[in-house]
Amino acid sequence: MSKTAIIVTGGKQYRVAEGDVLFIEKLDAEAGDSVTFDQVLAVVDGDAARFGAPVLDGASVTAKVEKNGRSRKIRVYKMKPKKGYRRTQGHRQPYTKVQIETINA
Repeated sequence: MSKTAIIVTGGKQYRVAEGDVLFIEKLDAEAGDSVTFDQVLAVVDGDAARFGAPVLDGASVTAKVEKNGRSRKIRVYKMKPKKGYRRTQGHRQPYTKVQIETINA
């Protein structure tokens, strides 16, 4: 069993292992840059598990930014019946694709 960690980024929690590819909320980093996530909630290595309260001190996860992009378009449709009110709007959420390199705990 490989080493896994639970990290927080963009207001969301992700369970990651070394080599994983994630699509997370957009970061201010260019493709090829290295980013460090220091909000690590837990690290599990085989039978040994460490949990933070709320975060582990000294634990970090490093990742490499592969690309920045925008996801598929979704349609936002609002309507009020019997009033003639209809609005359609599109939205594309920006994301950052990262690959997890190392889990330091």
